Amino acid sequence: MKILLVDDHVIVRAGLRNLLTSVSGVRISEAATGRDALLLLRHDRPDLVLLDLNLPGIGGLELLRRMLLEDKTTRILVLSMHAESLYASRAMELGARGYLSKNASAEELLAAVRRVADGGRYIENEIAQDLALQAVSPGHGLQDLTERDLEIMRLLAEGMNLTEIADALGIGYKTVANACSHIKAKLGVTRTNDLVRLAMTLGVA
Repeated sequence: MKILLVDDHVIVRAGLRNLLTSVSGVRISEAATGRDALLLLRHDRPDLVLLDLNLPGIGGLELLRRMLLEDKTTRILVLSMHAESLYASRAMELGARGYLSKNASAEELLAAVRRVADGGRYIENEIAQDLALQAVSPGHGLQDLTERDLEIMRLLAEGMNLTEIADALGIGYKTVANACSHIKAKLGVTRTNDLVRLAMTLGVA
């Protein structure tokens, strides 16, 4: 089984590599950026991609979308610092086969890898419960955000201004400014500073 690890932290990739080599027959490749991940996806055609959401340049959700445009059969398991069900919901909507937070145990990670590699789906238990509750009583605001909205909020929380965000995402300044206005309307805030604080509070950065 070929696994592609996508995480910008060397120590995280090293730890995952050590863990995954306990699975027989595994071949592992690594990428620190979305651009490198796309190149390896095209070259190696991995059986499974283990994807972090917080990446420099192309964010994880956007990378997930691009990978599935490249090859819709790609099996992607998200492993993120974000334990909020909002991120799991968005990732699964975009086509991820599974979602784990980095709080998950090594045993659970290996179980998720095996299930997703075998064609199944896996969502960390606590996150799955939150998603089930939302299905019964859907919320508003955060659930209305698109993957592009989340990317813009992440970059705002990292300290970028609108011009820098436009450059990072490869879109126009006016597009970013309009998106910010829509995000603020969805979340019920009026100032960009409030939006940044909300992004940081929610752990979007």
